[in-house]
Parts: sequence; structure tokens; C-alpha cells
Amino acid sequence: MTDQENTPINRLLNVMARLRDPNGGCPWDLQQNFDSIAPYTVEEAHEVAEAIARKDRSALKDELGDLLLQVVFHAQMASEERSFDFDDVAQAITDKMVRRHPHVFGDGQSETADEVKQDWEAIKAAERAQKGEQHSSALEGVPDGLPPLQRAAKLQKKAANTGFDWDYPDEVVEQVHSELDELKDALAGTDQDHIDEEFGDVLFTLVNLSRHVRVDAGQSLRRASEKFTRRFRTMEELASRESQALEQLGRDQLEALWQRAKRS
Repeated sequence: MTDQENTPINRLLNVMARLRDPNGGCPWDLQQNFDSIAPYTVEEAHEVAEAIARKDRSALKDELGDLLLQVVFHAQMASEERSFDFDDVAQAITDKMVRRHPHVFGDGQSETADEVKQDWEAIKAAERAQKGEQHSSALEGVPDGLPPLQRAAKLQKKAANTGFDWDYPDEVVEQVHSELDELKDALAGTDQDHIDEEFGDVLFTLVNLSRHVRVDAGQSLRRASEKFTRRFRTMEELASRESQALEQLGRDQLEALWQRAKRS
């Protein structure tokens, strides 16, 4: 085996091909298809984001490897049906990155991040037109399968590109209060569908606010969840030291433990 054939990426490609080999491969791997593997691909992407949020570089290395395996898995299945292979995937993304960065690889003049983003969108639109794709809405191109918070943010960014946007964060804050008032009115009734709709409006507007204050809503919610987890576990520890179970405590006692957990 040559040095080039023994590179880490080629070893990984060979391992994947061996796992999918009908003659002695892995029964589980052989049973999979694009549809069955897709959920794992999404899951691995989330685990990459989680490792980044924890600033755990060792975990990030492992999770990126797991995500790369997903790319290799899909490419192997595509190769088996003679659609494309891993080299085609790598070539396609390389060509795209060169094509969409004319200020680096060509004679483009973009000098700021905002100019780069504008040129990126213009190049994407030109590519779609060249493929004969007809887009009737500025909101097209946002996948339905994105996590809800991320999809909401992308839809809002698309709309903002047309000028349909708030000018200042304070305006969005006012809209949040307005949506909360509407939710409060809905809660006074018994129409669960109406409550669900108004609750969604509150979340959507909060995502809009996160965009205006340059906060990633998903990452922010993840941090809040981690903080809640730490504090709740501290409550459990404090209660255990006093031979108590949270389920046996009253509302005031639980609140007192929560405040102790926050202070600690």
C-alpha cells in the first residue's frame, strides 16, 4: 500500500467500504440506506455543536470524526448505486468555495464581511438561475428539516434581505410584549390550538430578537438548559445532605433551595 493510499481519509473510506461489503461486511451497516442514516447525520451535527458549546476540544475532535463518518457513509452508498463518490463530494464543495469567494480566488473586491455575504447570496442566485431553478419567493431555500429555532432565524434573515425587518432591538422587545399579551389572552380561554399558535408567535418573535442582538437562539437556550441542570442538581444535593427528597418539599422550600443553588 502506498503512502497516499494509507492516509487517514483513505483508511476511513476503505473501512466504510469493508463494512458495506456484501461478502463479510457488517450486517447492520449493510441494512442501512439514505433514509435510515439521515437521523444519525443530524444527531452527529448536534453533538458537534454541543462539544463546541462546552469548549471541549477533545470531544470536538471525536464528534467531528463521527460527523465525517456520516459523510463517508452517504458517499459509500451513493458510490454503490453509481450516483457519486467521496471524491465527487470533495470536488464539488471545493469548486463551490472557490466560486463563491472571488475576492480570494479571483478578481472580486469584497472587503468586509457584509460585502462577502451579499456577494455570496448573489452568486447563489446566479447558480440557481443557471440550473434553471425558478424561485417565486425570497424565503425559498430554507430546509424544512432544520431545527425549529434555526429555521425561524433563517426565514427571518431571508425576509430581512428584502427590507422586511425591524430597525432596532427595542422595537422587537415591544413586539415580544405584544405577543405575550396575546398569549395571556389565549390562556384565558380553552382553545388549545389558539394557545399553541400564540405560544409559537412568542417564540418566533424571541428568535427575531436574538437575531437583532446577535445571539444564537439555539446556543443561548442550550446554555440556559445547562445552567438549569447545574442548579437543579445542586438542589438535589442540598436536599440529600438534609435527608430530604425534592418530591416531599413544599413550594416555598423548593424555592429556598433554588435560591441557595443559585448562590452556590
